[in-house]
Amino acid sequence: MAGGAGDSEEGITGINVTPLVDITLVLLIIFMVTAKIIVSQSVPLDLPKAASGTDVQTVFSIIMAANGAALVDSKPIPNDDALFAIARDAHAKNAELRAVIKADAAVPHGRVIHVLDLLKQAGVSKIAFGVTPILPMGGPAGSGSGTAPTAPPP
Repeated sequence: MAGGAGDSEEGITGINVTPLVDITLVLLIIFMVTAKIIVSQSVPLDLPKAASGTDVQTVFSIIMAANGAALVDSKPIPNDDALFAIARDAHAKNAELRAVIKADAAVPHGRVIHVLDLLKQAGVSKIAFGVTPILPMGGPAGSGSGTAPTAPPP
């Protein structure tokens, strides 16, 4: 018999390339689709631009203390509503003004939102919030890192 399996004592001497090509093409398609998904999930960033390093970003700093005091660029202001005129003047001088709000954890949420609203009304659209970083778990012993701050006992 010409095609019988039992008559031949020779081993398989050729390699069928078709399954290898099929697997390679499937892997190529998987990598192309995965790369497209990974690129589309990237976080859009507004990175600062600098060509020579001589340009300095102007930062408009607002510090809100728990006792009700507020500082704008390290100068005290009588109340939060006075911030509007200062922010409008600063934005008029520099259209790329960036504001950073640093509020104490005990400052009411409504007050922070009011300051945020005043900044947006003044035309400041680039706003950030200042935070203090917390060390990850396993930091120095006794530092209390990785845990949330607790409220003082009443």
